[in-house]
Amino acid sequence: MSEFKMPANGAFCWNELATTDLESAQNFYKTLLGWGIKESNATGTGMVYNEIVVGGQSVGGVYKMGPEFGQTPSHWMAYVAVDDVDAKARQVWELGGKVCVPPTDIPNVGRFCVVNDPTGATIALITLSGSHS
Repeated sequence: MSEFKMPANGAFCWNELATTDLESAQNFYKTLLGWGIKESNATGTGMVYNEIVVGGQSVGGVYKMGPEFGQTPSHWMAYVAVDDVDAKARQVWELGGKVCVPPTDIPNVGRFCVVNDPTGATIALITLSGSHS
């Protein structure tokens, strides 16, 4: 496996596709962009999660949305590394934003939250555990 380097605070570090049709989405991006797709157990939840591989590096993930997503369409989510996701979630409220998904642990990965800025744009913040490579 490649060496993992912890991203800098404030750096984009992961992109994730939540999709209604996993096979079609993966085939589209593999053909269009030449991406590799590999199964992953990184979430430790038993959820089917696949990593996007470019140049031998895992750069993102893709998974099929479950019923909890309701009628939400397929979408991309960008993740930004932060030193303390809990502190940043509190700061989001102070700055006029909204926390959509509160800080939540991802086994073997770290802790994340999903927020809206004051204009409604959505982004995920994550504090990585550093245990993955």
